[in-house]
Amino acid sequence: MAFTLPELPYEYEALQPYMSRETLEYHHDKHHKAYVDNGNKLAAEAGMDGLSLEEIVRQSHGKNPGLFNNAGQHYNHIHFWKWMKKGGGGRSLPGKLQAAIDSDLGGYDQFRADFINAGATQFGSGWAWLAVKDGKLEIMKTPNGENPLVHGAQPILGVDVWEHSYYIDYRNARPKYLEAFVDSLVNWDYVLEMYEAATA
Repeated sequence: MAFTLPELPYEYEALQPYMSRETLEYHHDKHHKAYVDNGNKLAAEAGMDGLSLEEIVRQSHGKNPGLFNNAGQHYNHIHFWKWMKKGGGGRSLPGKLQAAIDSDLGGYDQFRADFINAGATQFGSGWAWLAVKDGKLEIMKTPNGENPLVHGAQPILGVDVWEHSYYIDYRNARPKYLEAFVDSLVNWDYVLEMYEAATA
């Protein structure tokens, strides 16, 4: 399948003051578009352009680093935009998701601390994740464009910790960006949708 750049599910100003219009313009319009353009070229060269995005990510892992990173980043960003919304974040989780976080991760406060720590301690570029593996929630972190799909897990929430995600708004204060993401941006309804799909 050809990669296409999705429209943002909100206006460029919608996530302010936690994420600026300038950040979204650079991140979505330039960085994500580059992953789409490069991914399409590399997938065609590898003869994988007929596969689903998830299959391209899995099959290129460890074999075609250029394709893997661009396809992985395209997958990650398709969901990243949907994992945020105006007025999101905080402790008001859907009941089923709250119950899973309580049983698998020790409750919301422990989840929040561990998720932020995963993002803050990911050395260099990468992502922090909440994922489902073997029916249970896990917090993970991965470098560059890697994601839980290649570790036998299904991501249900991810936060981008590449510097282009936060440097305009937070400079080098990555933990402040992560706190704002969890407390004020997360679209818990979309996280629940992905959780239900991963555990169906």
